[in-house]
Amino acid sequence: MNAPQGPGDLDDEYESFELKDDDADEDYDSDDDDFDDDDDLDDAEEEDIDLVVAAYTEEGIRTAVGLSPELANDLEELIVQLRRLPGDAGAVGFVSLAEEMFVIVRVRGAHVQVLLSDGSMAGEWPIARDVADLLGLAEIPDEDEVDPLGDLNILADSGVSEIDMARWCSDDETGTDQIVLEIADAVGVGADFRRVVQSEYGH
Repeated sequence: MNAPQGPGDLDDEYESFELKDDDADEDYDSDDDDFDDDDDLDDAEEEDIDLVVAAYTEEGIRTAVGLSPELANDLEELIVQLRRLPGDAGAVGFVSLAEEMFVIVRVRGAHVQVLLSDGSMAGEWPIARDVADLLGLAEIPDEDEVDPLGDLNILADSGVSEIDMARWCSDDETGTDQIVLEIADAVGVGADFRRVVQSEYGH
């Protein structure tokens, strides 16, 4: 795991969050949904939601902020809220549910990148289904397809390599809430991230 970066690395580090056009996914548009049966999935309840936190940088200061837990069930609205944050180069959102899956969403303007840690969760949770939809999958992964969905390089230019991310996604012994904290450490926002999680979610 990469060591957390110090305050002196903020400016260079945050530039890495800037999306490259050739790496960015297409704009998210709910009218293009491929799956119409999201309503057959139960929303995550309060006890299922480990955290919904965003990270952004403004004037060289990296910040973590808590977002509404309701966003753990709605990728489209999560993207809307990330666009509203005052970051110099976009924002990154992190969701963990039931200590069994995490979603990372990276937004800069119209560009959106996503990562779902476990593709089989697309049959369990609405936000995971939304990720599969955004990625344009023809079919929802079945319960045996535990591979991640999306871009394993989503934070590569912030010091989290594809190999690191794949390792975190495949870790079935550590709760995903703890894994997300490790990722926050790796991109240099761990202390503030932990403060938000403790304040908003009590752990």
